[in-house]
Amino acid sequence: MSNISPEFKLISDWITPNSRVLDLGCGDGQLLKHLTDTYSITGYGMEIDPQKNIQAMNKGINVIQSDLNSHDICEYFDKDSFDFVIMTQALQVVSRPDILLDDMLAVGKQCIITFPNFGHWRMRLQLLAKGRMPETDTLPYHWYDTPNIHMCTFNDFEDLCEEKGLEVVARTVVNAEHQSSLGMRIAPNWLGEVALYKVQKKA
Repeated sequence: MSNISPEFKLISDWITPNSRVLDLGCGDGQLLKHLTDTYSITGYGMEIDPQKNIQAMNKGINVIQSDLNSHDICEYFDKDSFDFVIMTQALQVVSRPDILLDDMLAVGKQCIITFPNFGHWRMRLQLLAKGRMPETDTLPYHWYDTPNIHMCTFNDFEDLCEEKGLEVVARTVVNAEHQSSLGMRIAPNWLGEVALYKVQKKA
């Protein structure tokens, strides 16, 4: 197995062999390269950073340079073009995550989304005790230089899914090291730092 991050390993466990995969914000293409080599998927990536696009193409990845805030992914791909649309650690940095979620499920049958939890107990405690915006391992930025513009909790995301008529097919809640525990399974919104969701439209 290639040397991939713990988060990418968790995502890979949800991918079926020979499927079609779109990775939004694919970076240097590491995840798509791993999925291609391990699961024989057909993959496309979208990435705003031109240098990372070059790195992805050097790995043999089909990649489109695009800003998810400026371009509708439906402009590039037809309905149900993919079995999975992946977006890792980017839900909170796009301008309209609700609209992007609609677009993801227009071009893909299932979405896999990961994001940090602003409802974690350390966040709440820092805000309560210090009266300042929290900073943690999973959210290390200052309030003035953070790329995160739409912070949400796991409950917020699940409320959005319910509002949009989406089904949560699978969920994994982990800490900053991407390890889970009984406590995180019992009280995910309090104890989980990062969530991985697989969602689809309800039948």
